[in-house]
Parts: sequence; C-alpha cells; structure tokens
Amino acid sequence: MSKEQLLKAIIGLGLSQVDAEVYIFLAKMGPQKGRNIADALKLYKQQLYRSLRNLQGKGLASATCEHPAQFSAVSIERVIDMFIKVKTEEAQTLQETREDFLSAWRSLIKKDRRSS
Repeated sequence: MSKEQLLKAIIGLGLSQVDAEVYIFLAKMGPQKGRNIADALKLYKQQLYRSLRNLQGKGLASATCEHPAQFSAVSIERVIDMFIKVKTEEAQTLQETREDFLSAWRSLIKKDRRSS
C-alpha cells in the first residue's frame, strides 16, 4: 500500500487531510516537537496545533508535559479499534431508531398525498 493509499484510508476513518498527515508522520517518526512536525510537513504552526488538538481530542495522539511538548501517535491498531467502536455504535443507534424513523416517514408521506 502506498503512502497516498494509506492517507486516503485514514481520511476515510474520519480524519481531515492535515490530521491524517500529522498522524502518519508521528506514527512513522515517533515522538516529535511541534516545530519539527511543522517544518517536515510544511505547515503553519496554527494549522499544526489545531490538528494536534483534534488528534488529541479524538484520543489519537498524546503530548508530554515538558516544554516544548513532544507529541506521539497512538498505534494504528488502537485507531482502527476506536473507529470500529464508533461506527458500531452509530449503526446500533440507527437500528434502534429505525422503526420510529420509518413511522415518521410514512406519516409524512400520507399527509403530503392527502394535501395534494
């Protein structure tokens, strides 16, 4: 699998292009300081730190407490497991609300037909 294919696959898991690039860089290179990441990926610091916050918020990256902080990616296995869990919960919620949704839909269709 090429880097481009891997990037597309990770974007398909719900990350933005920049977030996916930062994640791959960290996973490949190990713990890094923000400046090193920004320089290597040619990102503005604002872009980078927004992406790092997104990744941390999703549990996909962590930071040390030292200054300057070093950022690390969680394992790809953990990322896949997290996204499987989210998608499974979404599917379960959809399954649980299926009948309510269909009932509301049928009611809406009947009203539209009567008023035509």
